[in-house]
Amino acid sequence: MFASISRAARLTLAAAVLLPAVFLTGCIGQGQYDRLYETNRSLTARNADLTRERDEARAQADLLRRNYGNHAGAMSELEKQNADLRKQLDQALADYKDLGDRLASMKFGPVDAQTDRALEALAAQFPDLIKYDSSRGMLRFASDLTFDSGSDLVKENAKAALGALAQVLTSSSAANYDVVVEGHTDSQRIANPATAREHKTNRRLSAHRAVSVIGELATLGVTNERMMAAGWGEYRPSVPNTTSGNTPQNRRVEIFLVRSSNAAATTTTEPTTTVTPTPEPEVDMSK
Repeated sequence: MFASISRAARLTLAAAVLLPAVFLTGCIGQGQYDRLYETNRSLTARNADLTRERDEARAQADLLRRNYGNHAGAMSELEKQNADLRKQLDQALADYKDLGDRLASMKFGPVDAQTDRALEALAAQFPDLIKYDSSRGMLRFASDLTFDSGSDLVKENAKAALGALAQVLTSSSAANYDVVVEGHTDSQRIANPATAREHKTNRRLSAHRAVSVIGELATLGVTNERMMAAGWGEYRPSVPNTTSGNTPQNRRVEIFLVRSSNAAATTTTEPTTTVTPTPEPEVDMSK
């Protein structure tokens, strides 16, 4: 392009010099003069166009160089963030594996008769909110009544039930039980952008809800050393999820009473009495 500019400039200069020289000799006709004049004007205009194109090309080259530098910096930052996220994901997977191993080693089962009666009474006091599985020593709280959609803040009506539960857990009969709180969701994706920013995934939402329940119980006198939180997300459904994923039965918080590993040191020995157990009706926890 610059070679073209130089050639046009030379032609323009030649025409500018030639016009007055020829005119002064008095040997040029009007038609020839007009042609030379038009040639000069055309070359002058072409020279201006080429100069403008050159300046535009230089500006574009400068812009590309600046953008390349910006893009290179942005790419480097994204690669760093990606590496950090991979580390966080690896750590999260390791934590969940450790949690799964710990839960697998726990023995969920019936609790003592006095605590069992207390939990039965608790479920009867809040029938819409709580279901009690005596065979597993487990209370199931309906999430839709415990939390607003996409929230991990405990509702006021659920706080009353947790207050009653805390009284059971701090009683002498339940003192030797640890408390495992497991959060569950259905498989419906988190669509609300604000909720997604705070919880990101169903698993995180379920874990955050379990932590909130523990926080409530802690304020009511249950020691933190006795409690553990787990979040299963949609991966442990109570019933098969619907095609839309919106399955209320699977949105729940389950609270297990597990015999503490320190219980043996604090449990007193009582006389052994042979009692023929009365079969208890099976509890349908999907209702």
